[in-house]
Amino acid sequence: MLDLILKNGRIVDGTGNPWFLGDVGMKDGLIAAIGRLDQEARSTIDVHRQVISPGFIDGHCHSDLMILDHPHSEIKIRQGVTTEVVGNCGLAPAPFFKQNADLLQSYVQPVLGKTSWEWPWETVSQYMDTLARSAPSENIATYVAHGALRIAVMGFAKRDATAQELQLMKQLLEEGLKAGAIGFSIGLLYAPGSYTSKEEVAELCSILPKYNGLFSTHIRGEGNNLIPSVKEVIWIAEKTGVALHISHLKAAGKRNWGKVMEAMELIEQARARGLDVTCDVYPYSAGSTTLTTVLPPWSLEGGIHGVLELCRDSSMRKRIREELGREHEDWDNLVCSTGWQSIYLSAVHSEKNKALEGKHIEEISEIRGQHPVDCMLDLLLEEDGRISIVYFHMADEDVKQVVGYERSLIASDSLTCETGKPHPRLYGTFPRVFAKYVRDEKVLTLEQAVRKLTSFPVQRFKLGKRGLLVPGYAADLAVFDPETIQDHATFEDPRQYPQGITQVIVNGKPTFDRDQHTHAREGQLIRAQHCCTHH
Repeated sequence: MLDLILKNGRIVDGTGNPWFLGDVGMKDGLIAAIGRLDQEARSTIDVHRQVISPGFIDGHCHSDLMILDHPHSEIKIRQGVTTEVVGNCGLAPAPFFKQNADLLQSYVQPVLGKTSWEWPWETVSQYMDTLARSAPSENIATYVAHGALRIAVMGFAKRDATAQELQLMKQLLEEGLKAGAIGFSIGLLYAPGSYTSKEEVAELCSILPKYNGLFSTHIRGEGNNLIPSVKEVIWIAEKTGVALHISHLKAAGKRNWGKVMEAMELIEQARARGLDVTCDVYPYSAGSTTLTTVLPPWSLEGGIHGVLELCRDSSMRKRIREELGREHEDWDNLVCSTGWQSIYLSAVHSEKNKALEGKHIEEISEIRGQHPVDCMLDLLLEEDGRISIVYFHMADEDVKQVVGYERSLIASDSLTCETGKPHPRLYGTFPRVFAKYVRDEKVLTLEQAVRKLTSFPVQRFKLGKRGLLVPGYAADLAVFDPETIQDHATFEDPRQYPQGITQVIVNGKPTFDRDQHTHAREGQLIRAQHCCTHH
């Protein structure tokens, strides 16, 4: 007897093949049968020709700590997401050494938020065990994050690692990979990633082939430096033989619009030479990050505490103001490429500045009668450096090109939800793909969109037997109406759940049922299977 049958669905199986009408039967957390089923089942749901697809995979997000405080993951489950990949962009809450735990905590907080947990882990392995114990509603996989490695070993030192430091970072990386991390992520835009030479990154990547691990990177520059930055990571892949995944491919700043075509061409050329290179994209023309990324890279050397010291120093303020006023060869100046009116505060943590959430810096500086640079530096002081921003810096046409690109998968890049005005991608990414890019703009077919959200990310991130509707695979499923599926989250009012998704099943258990989270917590910690690759 089966546990559950979904009847009368348009089955989109994740391969990209055309949908067909049929039923999906589940038993013991796995898909048991597909077709016209007449078996008995403990429960049967008639889905009335809605789409039955594999559950969506959010292959790039920053829910590392959010998942501990909100294990029901309602924000993601309601979008049909059944698996999240964390530890992206070099940002993760492990590993660390006790003596500099506070450096890592202040580093990750603007992106990962904070948690009521006391960080009962130090290693990646212990962090993964903590995740598993939290019994989440969705499956989770993680990378080993370069930022955490480097802060553990070198703090925010702006120099090359010594041979000894490099050895220690390699040990920490290997420990995480042995524990089941899916690969190694780096944020070359963020200090301390930005202080790391490509040769040093390649040296760390040399560990990956032994574990069949993926190298995932937030490249050094997404604006004026987009093309050299893509070339740099392809160089690393070529030198070390690793599989490369470029995070959130985009061209930032008006003068760079259109360059995504050139970036995709570089990926194609690399693939033609036999390199395994892919990318992901989020379906919005605005990004979201921390306010400190607006500052010149040298100013981040002392971590958040160092930044706050500089904010108090009038001669340093003068230098920052001068440097933000012009373009630079070696780093992307967000202010020049997008303008102060494109940088919105999405989250502050003090009560007195809550009213500024949703306002752009130009507007705040006018209210305060200050130059925007002084306004920004004062805000950083007032908020202990913990400010998240949304910035409008991409062309819709570019986003559309990357969404439609065969080598791209789609993910949310969502930050934590502890904030007043999170980027709407936190609540809207997956329904938006179907509403905007399938139904309205016809950039993708239904089947292509499902593949980009299911089997492609599963294959890329080595998430085991899921992401396809195939007997023997994990019973992670989403049921939705392709005519009515719609995101409602906006920049003005981002905390809005979508519509049109009726069922979400995780490991065989109904977790979302007609507008209600069922409180099922059947998610699993996915550990990469590295066996068979040891030489």
